[in-house]
Amino acid sequence: MTYDLYYWPGLPGRGEYVRLVLEAAGIEYRDMARLPAAQGGGMEAMSAFLQGEKGPHIPLAPPFLVAGDLVLSQTAAIVSYLGERHGLAPEAEAERLFARAIALTTADLVAEAHDVHHPVGVSLYYDDQRPEAARRAQEFRDRRMPKFLGWYEGLLSANPSGPDHLAGDRMTHADLGLFQTVAGLGYAFPRRMAGLMPDFPLVAALCERVAAAPRIRAYLESDRRLAFNEDGIFRHYPELDGD
Repeated sequence: MTYDLYYWPGLPGRGEYVRLVLEAAGIEYRDMARLPAAQGGGMEAMSAFLQGEKGPHIPLAPPFLVAGDLVLSQTAAIVSYLGERHGLAPEAEAERLFARAIALTTADLVAEAHDVHHPVGVSLYYDDQRPEAARRAQEFRDRRMPKFLGWYEGLLSANPSGPDHLAGDRMTHADLGLFQTVAGLGYAFPRRMAGLMPDFPLVAALCERVAAAPRIRAYLESDRRLAFNEDGIFRHYPELDGD
């Protein structure tokens, strides 16, 4: 089955979490908003789902994944669905369910990272909320980033199968999500992450392993991989990265 992924063109954003699972599993997919209308893609095709023209399962926002009659939205739900069906989830039920919980927690961290530069409202420009963003950024840098990264580090240390993965004994969608989040934080907060990451060697090693996995390495080197930019979730504003 070919999966159709819908996400904003030109942005890695939350869509990148889904792409990484699709790429790591070697799953055939179409990145619909990046395709021309003649191939069934483009913004109009995505809008048709968001406006309820394609059925009753209406996503609130991208990303969403279409497979036949299935329309699946919310990043954590999508990556869990794909991982569990394509060899990127633990086999044991307890570990499989925990990997889902990790994906949901990662989604929380991603939302907090976004709200650093948009703490008042997503409909406002960053320039409309700079003072609030500066205050939010300090809290995020000082407390939230080490809290989340420390949690991941603890999971790796406590994993009965060893410290190479967050859950189970092989790479899962949870590992891929952490990799993308660390990459995004490194783009948005390079100075802070340079100071933090030596405290979390297991997280750093996991990210290196993910990047070196053959399919992921090939993807990262391809033109399918979108670069971080100041229109996405992770944005680099030097003034928010601290002194």
